[in-house]
Amino acid sequence: MMASDNQLVIVDGVRTPFCKTGTDLAPFGAEELGRMAVNALLVRTGMDPAIVDEVIFGCVAQPVDAANVARVIALRAGIPRAVPAMTVHRNCASGCEAITQAQERLLAGCGSVFIVGGAESMSNVPLLFPRTAAEKFSRLARARNLGQRFQAMTAFRPADFKPRIGLQLGLTDPVCGLNMGETAEVLAREFQVTRAEQDEFALRSHQRAVAARQKLDREICPVFPAAQLEASNRANGAAVIRDNGPRENQSAEALGRLKPVFDRKTGSVTAGNSSQITDGAVALLVMGRSRAAELRLEPLGCLSGFAYAGCDPARMGLGPLFAIAKAERQTGLKISDADVIEINEAFAAQALAVMKAAQSEKFAREFLGRGAALGEFPSEKLNVNGGAIALGHPVGATGARLTLTALLELKRRNARRALVTLCVGGGQGAALWLERA
Repeated sequence: MMASDNQLVIVDGVRTPFCKTGTDLAPFGAEELGRMAVNALLVRTGMDPAIVDEVIFGCVAQPVDAANVARVIALRAGIPRAVPAMTVHRNCASGCEAITQAQERLLAGCGSVFIVGGAESMSNVPLLFPRTAAEKFSRLARARNLGQRFQAMTAFRPADFKPRIGLQLGLTDPVCGLNMGETAEVLAREFQVTRAEQDEFALRSHQRAVAARQKLDREICPVFPAAQLEASNRANGAAVIRDNGPRENQSAEALGRLKPVFDRKTGSVTAGNSSQITDGAVALLVMGRSRAAELRLEPLGCLSGFAYAGCDPARMGLGPLFAIAKAERQTGLKISDADVIEINEAFAAQALAVMKAAQSEKFAREFLGRGAALGEFPSEKLNVNGGAIALGHPVGATGARLTLTALLELKRRNARRALVTLCVGGGQGAALWLERA
């Protein structure tokens, strides 16, 4: 546990709606989504941007036309030029990384007020030309006369114009060779997670997200459609004010009709029991506890401990178990100490495998080096407002969203502690412990 004087407190936060790729937020890049969230945060808190010491944002698919996207977000949001900004990237835990980077800076005496969060526009992950095409375009650009240009142009073949899908590449692990859905299939087989269990978990995510719409409204700032959009794409150009992933009419029957995506013959992971590919951004105002007291701000809560841990990339979905165990060693806090738990629903199979392994003494002995199981994730505490299967998973922003959602739920319940955890592509896990005074 960190000394109270060095604790990072989360004063407030805000996010854009989370919207499925190719829909409401598709016209906006990560830099613009992040700007919207930061601007809304400054308005909501009334904070003078001149007192901010640094801006730290997570982003996974960083836009090539907005290098160091955190800096672009900061400047476009009106943060003074003298305030530095940096982009962090820990795959799915990038939003968590932004928060814990602020904690580490606070401990090092390198600032006391930070704006942190994450932004992701998965709609705008580019299509890529194959290397052969790039080489031919390069020769064409270097051609000095008509003959050389003709020779370079005739070297192209149809295969040169078949794009490589950037999003697909980004969701494939370069070490184990599996895409994220295939790693979920590995866990479904190893932990005997049935298709019915996965679909039931997915249905509950939608039901809870729909039931929690009014609660989630507290997190969300409106996004107004881009000027270039046709009015037909919106209801008279109205603002986007809610997540568009939760399905009010979702049913077990509809989920059951979907075919497996990643293992079409024997698999059980479908589009319906996987997290949605989504656009969105989150911004949080965080600072040292003493600084908040100076400014007479009442925080939502504080970061009382955190841990990151590595695991097998082919079983990256088990990452939360390794991170929770590591955090327990550091803080003494157990799953049973949490009043609210947010685990990112990368896949229903993945989340269910984590829940099963957490109760296994054998798994604890063989993989975590401990004699006792980690414990149970009670349904009444877990993802009570729905999760990424319904709300979506804009990868760079999700960790910050989980943190904001958990703190607001703690406040509503007048409860004390929350555990935020998620798996990380590449074989890692993150666990954050949050606490209200």
